[in-house]
Amino acid sequence: MKIAIVHDYLNQMGGAERVVGVLHRMLPDAPIYTTIADYDKLLPELKDADIRTTWMQSIPGIMKRFKHFFWLYPFAVRSMDLSGYDLVISSSSAYSKGAAVKGKTIHICYCHTPMRFAWDFAAYMEGNAVPDFQKRLIRWMMHPLRLWDKATSKSVHHLIANSTVVRQRIESCYDREATVIYPPVAVSRFQISKQKARDYFLVVSRLVSYKRIDLAVEACTKLGKQLIVIGDGPDRKRLESLAGPTVTFMGRLSDKQVAHYMQHCAAFIFPGIEDFGITPLEVNACGRPVVAFKGGGALDTIRPGINGRFFDRQTIDSLAEALAGINPSGWDSAAIRQHAEQFSEGVFMDAIARFIDSALGERKSGDRSNNGELVKSLA
Repeated sequence: MKIAIVHDYLNQMGGAERVVGVLHRMLPDAPIYTTIADYDKLLPELKDADIRTTWMQSIPGIMKRFKHFFWLYPFAVRSMDLSGYDLVISSSSAYSKGAAVKGKTIHICYCHTPMRFAWDFAAYMEGNAVPDFQKRLIRWMMHPLRLWDKATSKSVHHLIANSTVVRQRIESCYDREATVIYPPVAVSRFQISKQKARDYFLVVSRLVSYKRIDLAVEACTKLGKQLIVIGDGPDRKRLESLAGPTVTFMGRLSDKQVAHYMQHCAAFIFPGIEDFGITPLEVNACGRPVVAFKGGGALDTIRPGINGRFFDRQTIDSLAEALAGINPSGWDSAAIRQHAEQFSEGVFMDAIARFIDSALGERKSGDRSNNGELVKSLA
């Protein structure tokens, strides 16, 4: 059995890359094909992987300006030689779903989302300091990219969505059905602290506009509540200009430091609309609750009164009202962690293994139809 893993690009350490890390742990002999790789930014679990990049790796300045070359990635992905493999598993939030497979090769795509910038361009570009004429040019280029994205979705034999909202997006964009398998959360890396929670709220995030960290900053400033913001990004200066004296920007911290702040916060604030959202569940693994906007992947992970609460509108007042009702000592930490364990790496690996077995069993039976789900739900 020859298996290959395909991923968009390995130049950052986010939730999608953690999925690749767990797939590598499951399938250590499977090479990982990707358009580009920044070997200084690989997750530790990928340091020993057989990573095979494309010709884009040689483009000068590609690591710093990788987004500028969005129109080249479809060609790079299609140039990957995946002949001779029995199974290809792609981890895709943009391009790797378009990997070309031939003959009897089965292609399973773990879809983090249909490419956001092509299908929801206005929301993706909101808050980005790009001149209007450039935005108009890029918008014009999105039409052929959407056509390519939808066309290549037809050659994927089985689609997995990482959340309910992504499954709905796949149906809308690709007119395809998908099975939901939630991403893996490294629950074992986190522990409940024996110390009491403190009276501060927490954000851990890349500081980009669409994540709506501005709501957390302005709500805590309005309430006079302490907020600790961990992370960095292009939106930091704007956020600092909105912040009052109770908001502290910590920049990037070590995993150990981040876990410490997670263990002792009154609650974690999750104000944006995400495809899933692994960080809130990491906070839950520390026994602490989450205050999340009622939308996106949070609908799959937040159970009001058990591991957090929702706010209904993406406004300062709606979030401030939810935060004002948080009692740091009014939560059952053990119950919160137990909820997080439902999303553990072990649960993910079991679900993926069963899905692969079903896909290969279907091939042996001679049925390689693209229609319908293999199974209704594995999550």
